[in-house]
Amino acid sequence: MPPRSVPLSVLDLAIVGKGQSVRDGLEATVAVAQRAERRGYRRVWYAEHHNMSSIASSATSVLIAHVAAHTSTIRLGAGGVMLPNHAPLPIAEQFGTLETLHPGRIDLGLGRAPGSDEATMRAMRRDPMSSDSFPQDVLELQGFLTGRTRIAGVNATPGNGTNVPLYILGSSLFGAQLAAALGLPYAYASHFSPSGLRDAVATYRREFQPSEQLDHPYVIAGVNVIAADTVAEALEQLRTVSRFRVARFLGGDRDFTDDEADAILASPQGRQITQMMHYSAVGDPQTVKEYLGEFAEHADADELIVVHASPTVETRLHSLDLVADVSNLTPA
Repeated sequence: MPPRSVPLSVLDLAIVGKGQSVRDGLEATVAVAQRAERRGYRRVWYAEHHNMSSIASSATSVLIAHVAAHTSTIRLGAGGVMLPNHAPLPIAEQFGTLETLHPGRIDLGLGRAPGSDEATMRAMRRDPMSSDSFPQDVLELQGFLTGRTRIAGVNATPGNGTNVPLYILGSSLFGAQLAAALGLPYAYASHFSPSGLRDAVATYRREFQPSEQLDHPYVIAGVNVIAADTVAEALEQLRTVSRFRVARFLGGDRDFTDDEADAILASPQGRQITQMMHYSAVGDPQTVKEYLGEFAEHADADELIVVHASPTVETRLHSLDLVADVSNLTPA
């Protein structure tokens, strides 16, 4: 049986690389989205993270608005908004505004993690128990977007009746079960949380209940990609990315030498960081194509959302092009 062929999308973390400014990282997101649109990727998503100096996608809806103004056809969305950080009404208004300005192009993926550490949660005035109301908040948000508000006398303007499609994001059985119960698409964060992928997808497919938005299960799985002209180039880029991740997760404001980063990567703590990238397609274009097909089958996925993890915007764009070439993507 040939490897499964599924649509490809992009998850862009708006990375601020070593020696770059935040503006550099944000400008790179526009370049990536424009290239993804031109090369036939289905959508580009941005994730809400806070207090991380290397990730510039914290104001997700603002970033989507900026990228949407510089593209024409590709779908753009949150992958995702961490809903417990927000009240449902302003999120409905923000994404209702985006959908009104860019009709048929906006997605809203929802997660229940904080996207930050405890100190940042306090700075955001987040209630530590707010995750407990995630299912109710999803339904409240859905009501604002469909025009069937759950709060008498309160409507989202813009938002009301825009029907922005919702996606449940997750890395556990909780998200899978919620997406199934609500009849929503499910996106699993296997690009950084690989261990529960197959159980979560199986649970989602088994328990799925059709809804007005979706009549059959739909799974998106995340996967890291570093495609280069040769395997050796791709592996060298992987080494650079791995060292950068050590600095991101362990270094704070400190810069590690390559030798220090390599020593950490060889330690138990470092191997845990490496394990987060367990699902990674690294190599020349044909190697990456074969891996993605096998991974789609392994994940039982209807779509893959790829994190082009190469260390510079130039190498990320080249990786994006190489994968599009071998995947026979067709622009909309």
